[in-house]
Amino acid sequence: MNKPLLTLLVVAGSVVANPNVPAPPQEAPVLYTGATIHTVSGQTIVNGQMLVSAGRIEAVGAAGEIAGGEALAIDLEGLHVYPGFISADTVLGLVEIEAVRSTVDVQEPGPINPNTRAEIAINPDSENFPVARANGILVALTAPLTGGSLIAGRSAAIQLDGWTTEDMTIEAPIGMHIALPGLRVPDQMPEPLQRQWIERRDEQLELLTTSFEDARAYRQAKAAGDIDAVDRRWEAMIPVFDRELPVFAHVDDLMQIRYALRLADEFEFDLVIVGGADAWRVADLLAAKAVPVIVSGLHRPPLRRWEPYSTPSENPVRLHEAGVKVAIANMGGTFIAPMERNLPYEAAEAVAWGLDPEEAVKMITLYPAEILGIDDRVGSLETGKDATFIVTNGNPLDIRTNVVRAFVQGREIDLSSRHTVLNDKYSERLRQLTQSR
Repeated sequence: MNKPLLTLLVVAGSVVANPNVPAPPQEAPVLYTGATIHTVSGQTIVNGQMLVSAGRIEAVGAAGEIAGGEALAIDLEGLHVYPGFISADTVLGLVEIEAVRSTVDVQEPGPINPNTRAEIAINPDSENFPVARANGILVALTAPLTGGSLIAGRSAAIQLDGWTTEDMTIEAPIGMHIALPGLRVPDQMPEPLQRQWIERRDEQLELLTTSFEDARAYRQAKAAGDIDAVDRRWEAMIPVFDRELPVFAHVDDLMQIRYALRLADEFEFDLVIVGGADAWRVADLLAAKAVPVIVSGLHRPPLRRWEPYSTPSENPVRLHEAGVKVAIANMGGTFIAPMERNLPYEAAEAVAWGLDPEEAVKMITLYPAEILGIDDRVGSLETGKDATFIVTNGNPLDIRTNVVRAFVQGREIDLSSRHTVLNDKYSERLRQLTQSR
């Protein structure tokens, strides 16, 4: 994968720091004052204060409520403080340039790979991290790509700053990621091709079900002391049956969602729906079973030609109104990884179709943290949590708003990126052209 050759770049006569150099740990306590603090989990505090020490939030309150002592005071008057955004469906760190095969490490060959671990393949020097951070995405669920796989492997929750994968990993594994083949027969196919398609679909479904059966039998045999040789694939599946590791099913179509629900009932595991374009159709059922949904991609057409074009945008609203816990994400994939920065605008799309703005912010902060099981660390601004937050000059769902500062575990990170470097470069070109006239 690409690694920077220079630690400094001179642009337009100024020195630009390399955004891939991680910030040092926080050394002294800092008291941030004057900003509007959006705790997300509680009240929004106008003219609030937040005390940060050793990378953790020590206290949050209104002006005058916190005794900062010897803490360095930083005035953020007129600005807004939010928890760092969480991208809950991505291959960030596993792909650099989609068209360059040597920089793409998103999946293992073969359909059944439950022992795959995303965190060991992450490239800490990826240029995609600074680009995402610049728009407030500070945490991501990086998962093996399910395209071509039935059981793709295990994901990791990472923070987008660190020297090594160990530095970046918040928790791993987070979930086991599976995919289902398309279940609905394409009616535009000629009949002979339809028969072949059905045969292939049924083979894949049988392989998926057999794999779960074999993994469950392995767990039972191991508990009985009847295992002679360790099978790494089925070892990785044991936490699924112990309900310690949820299964993230990447499904969109209604038939796929219903099949995933039946699979969860049959093998008694905790389920998270990822994608979920048709999830609104079974919102009451998902709510009754307490199955959360990570809605991936609102800026896309409906699944069916006859559906209203607003169907994907209204999906989070309908699910939320039914009582389903919802997170909003970009559509995961190698093509989307460089564009994870657009996550806030996916949430903004749902607001345009009826979602409460505060709920939209929760769907890219607190709710994904709860779904991923990392809400004790990130997702809101509360005492004891990591000081992973952003400072903006307005509503971050508004494309006109800029992230002016960002912090990961209390350390301020560089918001420059390849994008800002190119902007400075070509701004200088215009300046020079203007002067020469």
